[in-house]
Amino acid sequence: MKNRNLRAPLAALPLAILATISHAQTQTLPATLVTATRVAQPVTDVIADVSIISRETLDRAGQTSLREILAQQPGVQFTSNGSYRSSTGFFLRGASSSQTIVLIDGIRVGSATSGTASLENIPLARIERIEILRGAASALYGPDAVGGVVQIFTREPTAGMNVDVTAGLGTDGQTQAGVSLRGTTGAIGYSVGVSRERASGISVIDNPMANAFNPDEDGFSTTSFDARLVGKLNRDHDLTLSLLNSKSNHQFDGTPFPNPLRLTPLTSDAYARPELTQVSLKWDARWLPNWKSTVLVGTSQDDSISDYYRFNDGALGGSSKFNTKREQVSWQNDISFGTDLLTLLLETRSEKVDSTTIYTLNKRYVDSVMAAYAFNRKDWNALLVARQDDNSQFGDFTNWALSGGYRLSESLRAVGSLGTSFQAPTFNQLYFPGFGNPSLQPQENRAAEVGLKYDVKGLALSAVLYRNKVQGFIAPATNLQSARAVLRGLTLSGDVTSGATQYALSYDYADPRSFTTNPATNNLRLVRVAKHVLNARVTQKLGNVSVFGELKLSSDREDSKVNFAPGRDVLAGYGVLNLGANWAVRKDLTLQARVNNVTDKQYTLANTYSMPGRNVFVSLAWSL
Repeated sequence: MKNRNLRAPLAALPLAILATISHAQTQTLPATLVTATRVAQPVTDVIADVSIISRETLDRAGQTSLREILAQQPGVQFTSNGSYRSSTGFFLRGASSSQTIVLIDGIRVGSATSGTASLENIPLARIERIEILRGAASALYGPDAVGGVVQIFTREPTAGMNVDVTAGLGTDGQTQAGVSLRGTTGAIGYSVGVSRERASGISVIDNPMANAFNPDEDGFSTTSFDARLVGKLNRDHDLTLSLLNSKSNHQFDGTPFPNPLRLTPLTSDAYARPELTQVSLKWDARWLPNWKSTVLVGTSQDDSISDYYRFNDGALGGSSKFNTKREQVSWQNDISFGTDLLTLLLETRSEKVDSTTIYTLNKRYVDSVMAAYAFNRKDWNALLVARQDDNSQFGDFTNWALSGGYRLSESLRAVGSLGTSFQAPTFNQLYFPGFGNPSLQPQENRAAEVGLKYDVKGLALSAVLYRNKVQGFIAPATNLQSARAVLRGLTLSGDVTSGATQYALSYDYADPRSFTTNPATNNLRLVRVAKHVLNARVTQKLGNVSVFGELKLSSDREDSKVNFAPGRDVLAGYGVLNLGANWAVRKDLTLQARVNNVTDKQYTLANTYSMPGRNVFVSLAWSL
């Protein structure tokens, strides 16, 4: 195992910082987007391919699930194992869930066994905003950022005191309620909230040929709590304590292994009980006018527990657990030189698995050093990043990234980037009984993209062409390490505001493929990714009422055959129309109604698993 002692670099870094500062010019950092380069800098949302989902957008959307919100964004596709809150996966530029990092308030969350984060377990009511960074980002954020990064920020304190209460109900037994208290008193800011959702649901599996088919309704319930406390010690030092806990209980179709009661899909009552807990403490300090540092300490617990009961008498027929605990400590220093910015980072992370399945190895560590320099000029910007990660299981990996933007005119900017990433195999890929392959090695990739961004008042257009070559690609279905995969595609997006009307449109062409030396498996599309996806949204404001319509058109996709038979099935393309309205009854009271899947389209995103048909949801929000 590698030596994890960080004392030497930690001791040396302050000396390097002080030496650098002695030659720096005084500059106050401007505030804006942070995920694209880890710092608050206006250039980031110009160079990087980034989307920002604000709290205002979340309120207007009327969605009851994070997965639907993300699915409306350019470059994002998702899959679901049925119903409203079953296990959800998503693809960012064709990269799978395990190839995209999910952060909550800067702390990495997700399972080390599956490699995925439980997006279905994160309630919208507890989110302040979401930032999506598309493209290889391991140089900035470490292993696994092949497709990009999704960062979620929990609710923040407000000036004065604010109380928000929401309640809603819908078809299939949907109910939702939440309350939050936010405010500031003196040097202390606070935010506390709790929410509850549930539904009787629909049948998770809709294909009678599937081994696990059971036509019963599969319901869910989720209870979430978040809190944030911000203390301003003085003008230059802030402490922020953040907490999020979300606990779910949703039914699914399946039987345990081993199966002592000999349960069948029709006699088994199966429950998944995922729970996510994240705690972080952040210290922001400005030591000099041009030197700011951030120390972040946090932990996340991702629990995945399944219980199987005999339907007629409730006898327990089996249980399983796949729990992951992650711990993270980072020290980031941002030093400005006029309009330029140098960022230096030290970080250490650990992940440990606690499971009913025995893994040959159940923990590992990653120690990291990162340096980034941002050039900011009148007509051009550039960002250079270099990072080294020391993985206790696989050794050292060095990644780099170079991105830049050039202003062709006042409103038109050309952007481009090159970079590398790597991804270590998950514990399931390495050691899961009957599936794992301990000889697997990390996947390494090189990505490139070019684009144009046009932005004038009321009109924003973007076109990005990307290609990401993954060496040593690990095929999800077979767990075999093929020669390579190539994730390539094009994203077009536009936002237009014309008076009281807003338009949002995006088109994605995605063609991710794997290549092997076996003619039977060479040049295959990656499963569950559609080649063409169009998202459109129109919002019209009519006095105190705004109405909206959303349209998603998707081409077909491929998936593994039912019951793991050889070959593949083609999942048909589909079109889904959603309609809704928001009515500001009073300044402090809003009524919202939404009809999803107006035409009651029957479709599937993962073979044998169902998706909700036409459903209605009505909610009321009161703010004091």
